[in-house]
Amino acid sequence: MDGDAESGRARAESDPNRDGPGRPPARPADAEFVTVPADVLDLYRRFSLYNSPYPAHDDASAIDLYPTSNDGLSPVAGEVVETRTVSAPPKPYAHEEEYLILVDAGEYVARILHVEPEVEAGDSVAVGDRLGPMIRSGFFAPWVGNHVHLGFRRRDQNPHRAAGSLPVVADAPVEPVRWDGTGTVVETGETYAILDEPVHPAPGDRWAAVAAEARSDGDAEPFAVALDGGLAHYAAGGVLSDGADGRTLSFLGHPVGAVEGRNVAWDAFDVVVDGDRITGVSLFAGSTRDFGAKLVCPDHGFEVGEAVRVEIRESDDPIRLG
Repeated sequence: MDGDAESGRARAESDPNRDGPGRPPARPADAEFVTVPADVLDLYRRFSLYNSPYPAHDDASAIDLYPTSNDGLSPVAGEVVETRTVSAPPKPYAHEEEYLILVDAGEYVARILHVEPEVEAGDSVAVGDRLGPMIRSGFFAPWVGNHVHLGFRRRDQNPHRAAGSLPVVADAPVEPVRWDGTGTVVETGETYAILDEPVHPAPGDRWAAVAAEARSDGDAEPFAVALDGGLAHYAAGGVLSDGADGRTLSFLGHPVGAVEGRNVAWDAFDVVVDGDRITGVSLFAGSTRDFGAKLVCPDHGFEVGEAVRVEIRESDDPIRLG
């Protein structure tokens, strides 16, 4: 896509039985997809393909990009086709409106959400240009940080419908970081707590994400893959590392689901902290020091400095928000 994303078809899997920062990104098998290049991702401090309850994120047909400031930076270059304002669900913490920015990016039309547009139809934008301030709409859960939502449509598709975007590949290796579930609370909000663990292996140098262990009957040993999604308060998540298709995942020593392509439908389990159930853990790829696990836990009683242990426990009634 004119240097900002490129289409392609999945290639044969590389050797899965290796860990480390060189692991290639997972791609959808036998499907058209759009690639967001590494230099575009580097404009942001965090990204996620799966950490959302909305349908586009069930199969990584959109990517959420988190800048370091509240500037909504453009992840594509092209001509603005349209800006549109729509009503959002009323929430006490949220902006009353949502915005859609459509950009003709060459082969595809880019759909950008959660940015109040300071651009208009006919404007040309480059990668990294400010489109406007990011907003928190009523489509956000209260623990979700401000971000730019990006999806792509073919030119013959309806760009306004919520469904129909093409799968997205974040074209950067993401190092899986193993974690034992322990940590100390370093930040709290009304609906979340952030831990100091796990620690990013090389802040500012590469992308990393919390690891799950992948294994099949044919594997001599399990191997680490980068995990993404709302575990398990959203119904689906996924892996950012290639080579996990058809394998079973475990996290914190407990089975959590099987990989189909790169998507994961979570098994029935609860996330517990020191024996008490919480809503879940927010998983993403990050490149900065603020990498510790984010616990989703409305009405919690956690305090900064508190040491905790996160575990997975089987459940007949797991929390599912979407």
